[in-house]
Amino acid sequence: MAHVGIVHLSLQTDYGLRILMLLASADRQMSVDEIARSYGISRNHLAKVAQRLQQSGYVDTARGRSGGLRLAVPARDLNVGTIVRDLENLETFVECMSPARNMCPAFGVCGLQSALGLALGDFLKRLDSYTVADLVPDTAWFNEQLSRNLPATD
Repeated sequence: MAHVGIVHLSLQTDYGLRILMLLASADRQMSVDEIARSYGISRNHLAKVAQRLQQSGYVDTARGRSGGLRLAVPARDLNVGTIVRDLENLETFVECMSPARNMCPAFGVCGLQSALGLALGDFLKRLDSYTVADLVPDTAWFNEQLSRNLPATD
């Protein structure tokens, strides 16, 4: 039986991947408001994540009425593992993986750090085999599903 929910990504990473997926499927510039409405999530938090994506070089931003976000590089060139590494603080995966925060008296004499380090490496290696384009193979269906959250226009 498969177990799910063991690895927990931060909201920043979750929202970051969602932004990139929507921009890849829409293949156009989109406002933070439009993206937030599409997913039904907080505009304020999404704006902070968008800024982080821009700082990391994943999206380009334009200000003003006709402003918004656009992918800075093609979705097929955006590696999911790299994005997760950029957005997550992997040292906080468990306390013993952060020497500066580690307060565990068993540090260095137990195998937990090694086992979890290997598991995290395997997790990231698997994500390295995907691009953002792989996450939205059917862009028409993806856009249709998200459009259900948008308010009707007259």
